[in-house]
Amino acid sequence: MNPLTKVKLINELNEREVQLGVADKVSWHAEYKDSAWIFLGGLPYELTEGDIICVFSQYGEIVNINLVRDKKTGKSKGFCFLCYEDQRSTILAVDNFNGIKIKGRTIRVDHVSNYRALKDSEDMDNVTKELQDKGCGAYTPSPNLSEGSEDEKPTKKHKNDSVNQVEDSLTLFIVTLALE
Repeated sequence: MNPLTKVKLINELNEREVQLGVADKVSWHAEYKDSAWIFLGGLPYELTEGDIICVFSQYGEIVNINLVRDKKTGKSKGFCFLCYEDQRSTILAVDNFNGIKIKGRTIRVDHVSNYRALKDSEDMDNVTKELQDKGCGAYTPSPNLSEGSEDEKPTKKHKNDSVNQVEDSLTLFIVTLALE
């Protein structure tokens, strides 16, 4: 599917949810509640990690970024993966940044359900190794917990745990539009 078509469909899906007053628990974003990673595509090649962090930190603290670069030249390939400290920031970023123009290019912002971190290498610093071991940003504070209680860890749910879970909300939306 054309990336710009996907941008349009995600924006239409968000708009439709607002019109219908869909609750957070059944929103298409809920499928990604265990991941604080987002995908950014269509980025201008001259942007650096610092530039991307400046723009995307508007909706939360960024704890990790992987700007994919060409191995030989070191130049950006125009896409990256970004991890927020709090998963709720991913929803804000996807809803507000998907389809915007940066330096004349329309960017695509989408959730990532199973991001695989870079393979262990000698060049990796201690902070990156720690993030790889502990994970990054998958914890969303419960409204019932007090602010000081950080000892409780969330339990990871696997896709197979929910029998009735829709695997691809975007596909469901497209089918719904086609039936109308």
